[in-house]
Amino acid sequence: MARASTGPAYPERFYAAASYVGFAGSPDSSASNAVVSKFNNEAALLLYALYKQATVGPCNIRKPSSWSPIELSKWKSWSGLGNMAPAEAMRLFVKILEEEDPGWYSRADVESDAVVDVQMNHNSKSEEIVENGNAYPETKTVSSENGAVVESQDKDVVSEGLGSISVYDQWVEPPVSGQRPKPRYEHGAAVIGEKMYVYGGNHNGRYLSDLQVLDLRAWTWSRVEVKTGTETPEEQSCIPSIPCAGHTLISWENKLLSVAGHTKDLSETIQVRVFDAQTSSWSILKTYGKSPISRGGHSVTVVGSTLVIFGGQNASRTLLNDLHLLDLETMTWDEFDALGAPPSPRSDHAAAVHAERYLLIFGGGSHAACFNDLHVLDLQAMEWSRPTQQGNIPTPRAGHAGVTVGENWFIVGGGDNKSGASETVVLNMSTLVWSVVTSVEGRVSLASEGVSLVVGSYNGEDVLVAFGGYNGRYNNEVHVLKPSHKSSLQSKIIETPVPDSVSAVHNATNATRDLESELDAGQDGKIREIVVDNIDGEKIKNKEGGERSITALKKENQELESELSREKSQSQQLKQELAEAENRNGDLVKELQSVRGQLAAEQSRCFKLEVDVAELRQKLQTMEQLEKELELLRRQKAASEQAALSAKQKQGSGGVWGWLAGAPNQREDDA
Repeated sequence: MARASTGPAYPERFYAAASYVGFAGSPDSSASNAVVSKFNNEAALLLYALYKQATVGPCNIRKPSSWSPIELSKWKSWSGLGNMAPAEAMRLFVKILEEEDPGWYSRADVESDAVVDVQMNHNSKSEEIVENGNAYPETKTVSSENGAVVESQDKDVVSEGLGSISVYDQWVEPPVSGQRPKPRYEHGAAVIGEKMYVYGGNHNGRYLSDLQVLDLRAWTWSRVEVKTGTETPEEQSCIPSIPCAGHTLISWENKLLSVAGHTKDLSETIQVRVFDAQTSSWSILKTYGKSPISRGGHSVTVVGSTLVIFGGQNASRTLLNDLHLLDLETMTWDEFDALGAPPSPRSDHAAAVHAERYLLIFGGGSHAACFNDLHVLDLQAMEWSRPTQQGNIPTPRAGHAGVTVGENWFIVGGGDNKSGASETVVLNMSTLVWSVVTSVEGRVSLASEGVSLVVGSYNGEDVLVAFGGYNGRYNNEVHVLKPSHKSSLQSKIIETPVPDSVSAVHNATNATRDLESELDAGQDGKIREIVVDNIDGEKIKNKEGGERSITALKKENQELESELSREKSQSQQLKQELAEAENRNGDLVKELQSVRGQLAAEQSRCFKLEVDVAELRQKLQTMEQLEKELELLRRQKAASEQAALSAKQKQGSGGVWGWLAGAPNQREDDA
């Protein structure tokens, strides 16, 4: 539902938020630049689109050219909102601003900080609340911190002191004493012994860090003074309380575990903080393995000694649907990719575990829609399914809270961005049949988003304790409901046929025994549990009919077991074939590696041969050059010899005539 904080009513609050963001008049280029300078691109585009949707309406302009990437991104963001109502766009605009800038309202220029009823409009008279009295009027007045007064009308909430808690299946507002905690939502709550602890939350866009305690015997509030200290050899170092919201508080071995959540100091991975009630100190749990990305609005479910974390929204407002497990014995994280179709990414949903095997996810919301779908994860087969719901199926909602009492899963609060869910519903997790326990009217915190719900004990009986929430104002009221001890709340279930797998025996008051069976997941993915009340024959009106039902169920169980055996046999055969295929694949891989080795050797030898050939070619060219030079030398030698021979012949032919002419002897000349 809408998360408008205390202040002027819509649309004035929206325009104040728009003015603070930078949309003073219309979202022109200068205003868009101011928005981008304050927020990241994704948040700025979403704020721009919501502003246009709230002030102009659905996008009906033509798609811009791809040459203008900024204008194209704006158009895509705006057109993606479709036909969202302007009022819803206004509330989402303020919601996103509160998440991106929690302290915006304290810095915004607004005239008043009055509490305004944005949902209910009943004509009633205002009277003061008497916190310590024994009688509460039906119509009450709640005072805000600044003194503004709001009328509210609680028609279906009994306020007659502690004695009224004896009423079954009806919400009671006990007269608590002590200093009430600050009104809040998106906080964490858990029970240790006979005390309910409340930690953190969101108030007027600010994250809280206080730890409050409600004594479930005396119904008295008190605040825990958290101790801080230095690291010692025996203990981990103590840390101060961290302001956070959207986290989950779990009780484990007389300690509190605060898992993830939105904080001012952004962390890339989930942190698990531990509160020791004996030492009144916080510390950080040291874990191993790959921690999931940080988030808020997720669900944490305890299955044995394991925490199962699903979904949520990270710091960049990206919705998640991943699944992580934290083993509290080894403190090791594991991420699982389950078979089947998982729930769509969401936050502010509810989760529960049934029979230590089945994880149930119900409801939640995205940025523009809320859900009422139910998903079941078989933690043994690690496979998702979406079974068929029966009975009074709840309306879509987000921000609700849920707890389990036996096989019954109680859901309280939540909303759909338009109004709060006024009915308290219960799901029989064995038959998957919904029924309405009770409903409230008027301005009641039970019809709120971000309300907390725990199971406590009062006079030896289980009671549901709801606290806080947001329904146009922040609440800090406490409400208690004592569920009836009927085996399946059959008197609350509407007169519709229950599934064929359920016995018609309704009047059981003793313990039941479960005959669990599963259909083939390949048919419709539906999990069925067969529950038969095994009680004394004197308390069954139609004993013979019950025996026939049991016989038929046993026969059906045998058939299902036979079918399961065949499936197991086929699965074993497929495993063997897979092993053989893997062996063949291994041989082929080895052969391929051998061929690759041979090919590499051949390539190396070819390379060497190419090098040798190149060297031989070079030598051959050198030899040809030498032969040419040798031939030239031979020719020069022959020419020289011919010249010398010619000269000698000339000298020999002129000797006699020279003597006759009186020429001197050459030898004498030489002498």
